[in-house]
Amino acid sequence: MANHKSALKRARQSEIKRVRNKSVKTRMKNVIKKIRLASGENSDDAAAINLDLAKSIIDTAARKGVIHKKTASRKISRISKLVNSVTL
Repeated sequence: MANHKSALKRARQSEIKRVRNKSVKTRMKNVIKKIRLASGENSDDAAAINLDLAKSIIDTAARKGVIHKKTASRKISRISKLVNSVTL
């Protein structure tokens, strides 16, 4: 454990960020999983509705710095491609 005052503060801040990042990542993974399940069941409406929600959640994660912006772009591209293949 940290001994200096500044190191103790950094440890506290890191823990708070870790918990926040974990919740954002979990939310992102769950919405992507919903889209994959809906596309697997050929449920066009559910996949399309969840796509807009997923784009928003992934962009938010990138904006907060939880994931890199290019990672967010790649994830959005791949799920959009998946949904488009199901709806066509």
